[in-house]
Amino acid sequence: MPDARGYDRRVAGPLTLRELVAELVAIDSVNPDLVPGAAGELEIARFVAAWLEAAGVEARIEEVAPGRANVIGVARGTGGGRSLLLNGHTDTVGHDGYTRPLEPRVEGDRLYGRGSFDMKGGTAAALWACAWAAGLELAGDVTVVAVCDEEFASIGTQAVAESLWADAAIVTEPTALEVCIAHKGFAWLEIDVAGHAAHGSQPQLGVDAIAKSGRVLTGIEDLGRRLAAEPGHALLGTGSLHASLIAGGQELSSYPERCLVQLERRTVPGEDAELVEAQVRALVAEAAKADPELRAEVRTTLVRPPFEIATEAEIVRLVCGHAERLLGHPPPVIGWGAWMDSAILDQAGIPTVIFGPGGDGAHEAVEWVDLASVERCAEVLVAVATEFCA
Repeated sequence: MPDARGYDRRVAGPLTLRELVAELVAIDSVNPDLVPGAAGELEIARFVAAWLEAAGVEARIEEVAPGRANVIGVARGTGGGRSLLLNGHTDTVGHDGYTRPLEPRVEGDRLYGRGSFDMKGGTAAALWACAWAAGLELAGDVTVVAVCDEEFASIGTQAVAESLWADAAIVTEPTALEVCIAHKGFAWLEIDVAGHAAHGSQPQLGVDAIAKSGRVLTGIEDLGRRLAAEPGHALLGTGSLHASLIAGGQELSSYPERCLVQLERRTVPGEDAELVEAQVRALVAEAAKADPELRAEVRTTLVRPPFEIATEAEIVRLVCGHAERLLGHPPPVIGWGAWMDSAILDQAGIPTVIFGPGGDGAHEAVEWVDLASVERCAEVLVAVATEFCA
């Protein structure tokens, strides 16, 4: 069993695992769909591909959209074994408010820098594990994908799911070495409330779309309370609903002809897009009963499904078993509120579990990853690959 703290150029590439985390953090890979004009993932993809090739792993860059790139690395098996997919994303949120975000700073076992926790530490563990697997002569392939765009629309993992297959997958989001088997999904919706523009001095002609939205907003709050009162999922609790953005009106001296309310509905397993849209349409219909002048359209703009895998699934049992052996205690089995790319792999029919290092500060002004947990994560990944792909 390899020790991830070790340094072996022949197997793990020309950097230690800790050095690899630092190199990834030092590369600007802010998602340009979050921050217009940001760097994107092409530069970090070139670095990752070069590192994999230096470590003896077949690697290729696939540009999913202009400037948006995935890296696919394959440690080829000798044949006849099962395949394992390791998934991590390379994009980060923006740097606003973060002092020197691209200067990795180490204090003890903590490495600070934008993306260190979410999720370049976990991505480095996956890359390192694939590089080690390349020297083990396993029967099955171990594939690592360093994907773009997880922080926005997940076009990277969507492209992977359309072109690659594996018998199981591990997403190395930062779970603090706990085993995550479920997470919430979400749907984004719009309620477009219509008014009638008129001069502010002509109230008999105008219909105030912003004021008409008041009953809709009350309905959103009421539905949110009802959802919170439901029994809920054992690991995830209940779904939720909130009004995220609202915009309307033309200028102070006019009746607003339109008010757009944008919503986010977080979902748990068993809730789908059809149910969510039906609930929102019902609250609008209820508001219209009280105000016959209310006219509104409901649109669903984006859906990401919730995720769940059984604790009895083989990939879950393997991760739990090797984590217990290497960590010295059974890892907690958890659910997570945030959405992850695991749901896309699950929809593609690939049994998937989430397991990654610890740290703190995702999307915050100070972010760090625990380097010792990155090393332990990598060791668990290698142990799972060795057994699963034997």
